[in-house]
Amino acid sequence: MSAVVAPMPVPARQSVNRRKLEKRLRRLVGQAIEDFRMIEAGDRVMVCLSGGKDSYTLLEILIALRDAAPVEFTLEAVNLDQKQPGFPAAVLPAHVGALGIPFHALEQDTYSVVKRVVPEGKTMCGLCSRLRRGALYRFARENGFTKIALGHHRDDIIETLFLNMFNGGRLAAMPPKLRSTDGEAVVIRPLAYCSERDIRKYAAARGFPIIPCRLCGSQENSQRRAIKAMLTQWEREAPGRVDSIFKSLRTVVPSHLADTRLFDFADLRIHDASDVAWQEDDALELDDSTGNEIRADG
Repeated sequence: MSAVVAPMPVPARQSVNRRKLEKRLRRLVGQAIEDFRMIEAGDRVMVCLSGGKDSYTLLEILIALRDAAPVEFTLEAVNLDQKQPGFPAAVLPAHVGALGIPFHALEQDTYSVVKRVVPEGKTMCGLCSRLRRGALYRFARENGFTKIALGHHRDDIIETLFLNMFNGGRLAAMPPKLRSTDGEAVVIRPLAYCSERDIRKYAAARGFPIIPCRLCGSQENSQRRAIKAMLTQWEREAPGRVDSIFKSLRTVVPSHLADTRLFDFADLRIHDASDVAWQEDDALELDDSTGNEIRADG
Protein backbone atom coordinates (compact mmCIF):
# COMPACT_ATOMS: atom_id res chain seq x y z
CA MET A 1 0.00 0.00 0.00
CA SER A 2 1.13 3.53 -0.68
CA ALA A 3 2.54 5.43 2.25
CA VAL A 4 0.25 7.58 4.36
CA VAL A 5 0.21 11.16 3.12
CA ALA A 6 1.82 13.29 5.84
CA PRO A 7 -0.09 16.33 7.16
CA MET A 8 1.03 19.67 5.73
CA PRO A 9 1.06 22.93 7.71
CA VAL A 10 -1.54 25.53 6.72
CA PRO A 11 -0.03 28.92 5.75
CA ALA A 12 -1.41 31.86 7.74
CA ARG A 13 -2.76 33.56 4.61
CA GLN A 14 -5.08 30.59 4.03
CA SER A 15 -6.67 30.73 7.48
CA VAL A 16 -9.50 33.07 6.48
CA ASN A 17 -10.44 30.98 3.45
CA ARG A 18 -10.30 27.85 5.57
CA ARG A 19 -12.67 29.33 8.14
CA LYS A 20 -15.09 30.34 5.37
CA LEU A 21 -14.90 26.86 3.88
CA GLU A 22 -15.48 25.19 7.23
CA LYS A 23 -18.42 27.49 7.89
CA ARG A 24 -19.95 26.58 4.54
CA LEU A 25 -19.52 22.85 5.18
CA ARG A 26 -21.06 23.16 8.63
CA ARG A 27 -24.01 25.05 7.18
CA LEU A 28 -24.60 22.50 4.43
CA VAL A 29 -24.26 19.51 6.76
CA GLY A 30 -26.55 21.15 9.30
CA GLN A 31 -29.12 21.83 6.58
CA ALA A 32 -29.02 18.24 5.36
CA ILE A 33 -29.43 16.94 8.92
CA GLU A 34 -32.43 19.21 9.42
CA ASP A 35 -34.06 18.53 6.04
CA PHE A 36 -33.96 14.75 6.46
CA ARG A 37 -34.08 14.54 10.27
CA MET A 38 -30.86 12.58 10.19
CA ILE A 39 -29.94 13.02 13.86
CA GLU A 40 -32.32 13.29 16.81
CA ALA A 41 -32.02 13.63 20.56
CA GLY A 42 -30.39 10.62 22.18
CA ASP A 43 -28.93 9.17 18.98
CA ARG A 44 -25.74 7.14 19.09
CA VAL A 45 -24.10 7.88 15.77
CA MET A 46 -21.53 5.47 14.36
CA VAL A 47 -19.25 7.44 12.03
CA CYS A 48 -17.61 5.12 9.51
CA LEU A 49 -14.01 6.23 9.12
CA SER A 50 -12.05 4.87 6.14
CA GLY A 51 -9.00 7.12 6.21
CA GLY A 52 -10.13 9.05 3.15
CA LYS A 53 -10.80 12.78 2.85
CA ASP A 54 -14.58 12.38 2.98
CA SER A 55 -14.86 10.45 6.23
CA TYR A 56 -12.26 12.62 7.99
CA THR A 57 -14.25 15.70 7.00
CA LEU A 58 -17.53 14.10 8.06
CA LEU A 59 -16.21 13.28 11.53
CA GLU A 60 -14.81 16.75 12.19
CA ILE A 61 -17.90 18.59 10.95
CA LEU A 62 -20.17 16.36 13.03
CA ILE A 63 -18.06 17.02 16.12
CA ALA A 64 -18.40 20.76 15.56
CA LEU A 65 -22.17 20.49 15.08
CA ARG A 66 -22.58 18.21 18.10
CA ASP A 67 -20.90 20.77 20.32
CA ALA A 68 -23.34 23.47 19.15
CA ALA A 69 -26.48 21.36 18.66
CA PRO A 70 -29.68 22.07 20.63
CA VAL A 71 -30.11 18.32 21.24
CA GLU A 72 -27.69 15.81 22.72
CA PHE A 73 -26.26 12.94 20.70
CA THR A 74 -23.03 10.97 20.81
CA LEU A 75 -20.43 10.16 18.16
CA GLU A 76 -18.16 7.15 17.90
CA ALA A 77 -15.76 6.39 15.04
CA VAL A 78 -15.49 2.91 13.54
CA ASN A 79 -12.97 1.62 11.01
CA LEU A 80 -13.06 -1.71 9.23
CA ASP A 81 -9.55 -3.02 8.70
CA GLN A 82 -10.01 -5.03 5.50
CA LYS A 83 -6.48 -6.43 5.71
CA GLN A 84 -5.12 -4.57 2.74
CA PRO A 85 -1.35 -5.10 2.56
CA GLY A 86 0.55 -2.41 4.39
CA PHE A 87 -2.50 -0.84 6.05
CA PRO A 88 -1.18 1.60 8.72
CA ALA A 89 -3.34 0.44 11.63
CA ALA A 90 -2.00 3.04 14.07
CA VAL A 91 -2.98 6.13 12.06
CA LEU A 92 -6.74 6.27 12.67
CA PRO A 93 -6.70 5.51 16.43
CA ALA A 94 -4.13 8.28 16.93
CA HIS A 95 -6.11 10.79 14.88
CA VAL A 96 -9.45 10.02 16.51
CA GLY A 97 -7.91 9.87 19.97
CA ALA A 98 -6.69 13.44 19.57
CA LEU A 99 -10.29 14.48 18.85
CA GLY A 100 -11.57 12.89 22.05
CA ILE A 101 -13.93 10.51 20.25
CA PRO A 102 -14.27 6.77 21.08
CA PHE A 103 -12.74 4.59 18.36
CA HIS A 104 -13.51 0.99 17.40
CA ALA A 105 -11.32 -1.06 15.06
CA LEU A 106 -12.97 -4.01 13.31
CA GLU A 107 -11.04 -6.65 11.41
CA GLN A 108 -12.32 -8.67 8.46
CA ASP A 109 -10.24 -9.90 5.55
CA THR A 110 -12.51 -8.71 2.77
CA TYR A 111 -9.45 -7.76 0.70
CA SER A 112 -8.54 -11.40 0.06
CA VAL A 113 -12.14 -12.29 -0.75
CA VAL A 114 -12.46 -9.50 -3.32
CA LYS A 115 -9.11 -10.29 -4.94
CA ARG A 116 -10.03 -13.98 -5.17
CA VAL A 117 -13.59 -13.57 -6.46
CA VAL A 118 -13.34 -10.62 -8.84
CA PRO A 119 -11.56 -11.41 -12.15
CA GLU A 120 -8.49 -9.35 -13.03
CA GLY A 121 -9.46 -6.12 -14.72
CA LYS A 122 -13.05 -6.11 -13.41
CA THR A 123 -14.35 -3.47 -11.00
CA MET A 124 -13.96 -4.52 -7.37
CA CYS A 125 -15.98 -1.73 -5.75
CA GLY A 126 -19.38 -3.48 -5.80
CA LEU A 127 -18.37 -6.60 -3.91
CA CYS A 128 -16.01 -4.69 -1.63
CA SER A 129 -18.73 -2.25 -0.57
CA ARG A 130 -21.26 -5.03 0.07
CA LEU A 131 -18.86 -6.94 2.31
CA ARG A 132 -17.85 -3.77 4.13
CA ARG A 133 -21.45 -2.66 4.55
CA GLY A 134 -22.46 -6.03 6.00
CA ALA A 135 -19.70 -5.92 8.62
CA LEU A 136 -20.50 -2.35 9.64
CA TYR A 137 -24.26 -2.94 9.82
CA ARG A 138 -23.70 -6.00 11.99
CA PHE A 139 -21.42 -4.10 14.38
CA ALA A 140 -23.92 -1.23 14.64
CA ARG A 141 -26.77 -3.63 15.42
CA GLU A 142 -24.81 -5.58 18.01
CA ASN A 143 -23.62 -2.43 19.78
CA GLY A 144 -26.81 -0.39 19.91
CA PHE A 145 -26.00 2.40 17.48
CA THR A 146 -29.11 4.19 16.21
CA LYS A 147 -27.55 5.84 13.12
CA ILE A 148 -24.72 4.91 10.75
CA ALA A 149 -23.05 7.96 9.20
CA LEU A 150 -21.29 7.51 5.85
CA GLY A 151 -19.08 10.02 4.06
CA HIS A 152 -20.78 10.08 0.65
CA HIS A 153 -21.09 13.61 -0.72
CA ARG A 154 -23.15 15.35 -3.40
CA ASP A 155 -20.90 14.23 -6.26
CA ASP A 156 -21.05 10.58 -5.12
CA ILE A 157 -24.84 10.79 -5.19
CA ILE A 158 -24.91 12.26 -8.69
CA GLU A 159 -22.38 9.75 -10.00
CA THR A 160 -24.52 6.92 -8.63
CA LEU A 161 -27.54 8.37 -10.43
CA PHE A 162 -25.78 8.12 -13.79
CA LEU A 163 -24.26 4.72 -13.01
CA ASN A 164 -27.77 3.38 -12.38
CA MET A 165 -29.13 5.07 -15.50
CA PHE A 166 -26.35 3.96 -17.85
CA ASN A 167 -25.70 0.48 -16.49
CA GLY A 168 -28.80 -0.54 -14.55
CA GLY A 169 -31.62 1.06 -16.49
CA ARG A 170 -33.17 2.65 -13.42
CA LEU A 171 -33.54 6.13 -11.99
CA ALA A 172 -31.97 5.86 -8.53
CA ALA A 173 -29.13 7.39 -6.56
CA MET A 174 -27.85 7.33 -2.96
CA PRO A 175 -30.55 8.66 -0.63
CA PRO A 176 -29.40 11.03 2.13
CA LYS A 177 -31.20 8.81 4.63
CA LEU A 178 -31.91 5.11 4.25
CA ARG A 179 -33.34 2.26 6.26
CA SER A 180 -31.53 -1.01 5.65
CA THR A 181 -33.34 -3.93 4.05
CA ASP A 182 -33.63 -5.76 7.38
CA GLY A 183 -35.03 -2.62 9.00
CA GLU A 184 -32.43 -2.68 11.77
CA ALA A 185 -30.15 0.14 10.66
CA VAL A 186 -30.67 3.74 9.57
CA VAL A 187 -27.93 5.05 7.30
CA ILE A 188 -27.35 8.80 7.00
CA ARG A 189 -25.19 10.80 4.60
CA PRO A 190 -24.71 14.22 6.23
CA LEU A 191 -22.37 15.39 3.43
CA ALA A 192 -25.18 15.02 0.87
CA TYR A 193 -25.21 18.76 0.09
CA CYS A 194 -21.41 19.16 0.06
CA SER A 195 -19.34 19.18 -3.12
CA GLU A 196 -16.28 16.99 -3.45
CA ARG A 197 -14.30 20.07 -4.41
CA ASP A 198 -15.01 21.75 -1.06
CA ILE A 199 -14.22 18.56 0.84
CA ARG A 200 -10.94 18.14 -1.01
CA LYS A 201 -9.94 21.71 -0.15
CA TYR A 202 -10.93 21.27 3.48
CA ALA A 203 -9.03 18.01 3.84
CA ALA A 204 -5.92 19.57 2.33
CA ALA A 205 -6.19 22.59 4.64
CA ARG A 206 -6.60 20.36 7.68
CA GLY A 207 -3.73 18.10 6.64
CA PHE A 208 -5.58 14.85 7.26
CA PRO A 209 -3.37 11.71 7.20
CA ILE A 210 -4.97 10.17 4.10
CA ILE A 211 -4.77 6.39 3.76
CA PRO A 212 -5.00 5.39 0.06
CA CYS A 213 -7.15 2.39 -0.93
CA ARG A 214 -5.54 -0.33 -3.04
CA LEU A 215 -8.88 -1.63 -4.26
CA CYS A 216 -11.20 1.13 -5.50
CA GLY A 217 -8.31 3.58 -5.70
CA SER A 218 -6.53 1.35 -8.19
CA GLN A 219 -9.46 0.86 -10.59
CA GLU A 220 -8.42 3.06 -13.50
CA ASN A 221 -11.12 1.60 -15.75
CA SER A 222 -14.00 1.82 -13.28
CA GLN A 223 -17.35 3.09 -14.50
CA ARG A 224 -17.54 5.58 -11.62
CA ARG A 225 -14.27 7.12 -12.73
CA ALA A 226 -15.69 7.52 -16.26
CA ILE A 227 -18.85 9.15 -14.90
CA LYS A 228 -16.75 11.52 -12.78
CA ALA A 229 -14.78 12.55 -15.86
CA MET A 230 -18.02 13.13 -17.78
CA LEU A 231 -19.44 15.35 -15.03
CA THR A 232 -16.18 17.27 -14.74
CA GLN A 233 -16.30 17.99 -18.46
CA TRP A 234 -19.93 19.06 -18.27
CA GLU A 235 -19.19 21.41 -15.37
CA ARG A 236 -16.26 22.89 -17.29
CA GLU A 237 -18.46 23.53 -20.33
CA ALA A 238 -21.49 24.75 -18.37
CA PRO A 239 -20.67 25.85 -14.80
CA GLY A 240 -23.54 25.08 -12.42
CA ARG A 241 -24.74 22.02 -14.31
CA VAL A 242 -23.83 19.60 -11.51
CA ASP A 243 -25.75 21.74 -9.01
CA SER A 244 -28.73 21.67 -11.35
CA ILE A 245 -28.56 17.89 -11.64
CA PHE A 246 -28.58 17.53 -7.86
CA LYS A 247 -31.49 19.95 -7.60
CA SER A 248 -33.43 17.71 -9.97
CA LEU A 249 -33.11 14.85 -7.48
CA ARG A 250 -34.97 17.03 -4.98
CA THR A 251 -37.58 18.22 -7.49
CA VAL A 252 -39.14 15.07 -8.91
CA VAL A 253 -42.34 15.20 -10.96
CA PRO A 254 -43.67 11.60 -11.25
CA SER A 255 -46.35 12.58 -13.78
CA HIS A 256 -43.62 13.72 -16.17
CA LEU A 257 -41.65 10.48 -16.06
CA ALA A 258 -42.83 7.05 -17.22
CA ASP A 259 -43.08 4.80 -14.15
CA THR A 260 -46.63 3.45 -13.88
CA ARG A 261 -45.92 2.43 -10.28
CA LEU A 262 -45.50 6.09 -9.29
CA PHE A 263 -48.24 7.68 -11.35
CA ASP A 264 -51.59 6.36 -12.61
CA PHE A 265 -51.20 7.04 -16.32
CA ALA A 266 -53.81 4.41 -17.22
CA ASP A 267 -56.61 6.31 -15.50
CA LEU A 268 -55.50 9.73 -16.72
CA ARG A 269 -58.22 11.35 -18.82
CA ILE A 270 -60.03 14.66 -19.24
CA HIS A 271 -63.22 14.77 -17.16
CA ASP A 272 -64.25 18.40 -17.71
CA ALA A 273 -62.98 21.66 -19.17
CA SER A 274 -61.12 22.67 -15.98
CA ASP A 275 -58.81 19.66 -16.30
CA VAL A 276 -57.42 21.01 -19.57
CA ALA A 277 -55.51 23.75 -17.71
CA TRP A 278 -52.47 21.54 -17.20
CA GLN A 279 -51.86 21.55 -20.94
CA GLU A 280 -51.19 25.29 -20.85
CA ASP A 281 -49.50 25.51 -17.45
CA ASP A 282 -47.28 22.44 -17.36
CA ALA A 283 -46.48 21.44 -20.96
CA LEU A 284 -43.09 23.12 -21.11
CA GLU A 285 -39.98 22.09 -22.98
CA LEU A 286 -36.46 23.46 -23.19
CA ASP A 287 -34.89 25.12 -26.21
CA ASP A 288 -31.93 22.97 -27.29
CA SER A 289 -29.78 25.96 -28.11
CA THR A 290 -30.44 28.24 -25.13
CA GLY A 291 -31.76 25.95 -22.40
CA ASN A 292 -34.65 28.37 -21.85
CA GLU A 293 -38.21 27.15 -21.36
CA ILE A 294 -40.46 27.24 -24.40
CA ARG A 295 -44.12 26.41 -24.74
CA ALA A 296 -44.87 22.99 -26.14
CA ASP A 297 -47.33 24.59 -28.53
CA GLY A 298 -44.61 26.84 -29.97
